Amino acid sequence: MSIVQHDAYVFKTTQNVAYATASSGAFTTSTTAFGSQTRWIQICATGLVTATNDGFRFRVGEAATVTADGTATLVPLNWVQTVKVNPGQRLAVVSNGAVTGSLNISELTD
Repeated sequence: MSIVQHDAYVFKTTQNVAYATASSGAFTTSTTAFGSQTRWIQICATGLVTATNDGFRFRVGEAATVTADGTATLVPLNWVQTVKVNPGQRLAVVSNGAVTGSLNISELTD
């Protein structure tokens, strides 16, 4: 079975999630589970890249168990990333540096 990815999606809903630094021990999970029609998400955090602020780390998983830490997937600031997900999953996010930020999560479907 192949994974189909394309450039034309229907945007369903959007969430903004504030994330903390890994040193604070705070691993933020999205406030709501992804919708029943959500098959992909588009994520992006904007900001000025510095020595202490270079991106965020994230994981997607089942609602009650997903966490992000320094070993999760790294995405640089100002980069739009599309991720395959299943309905009902959530995203956990943490800063890769010493600066807090905000992650924009857009739910996508065909």
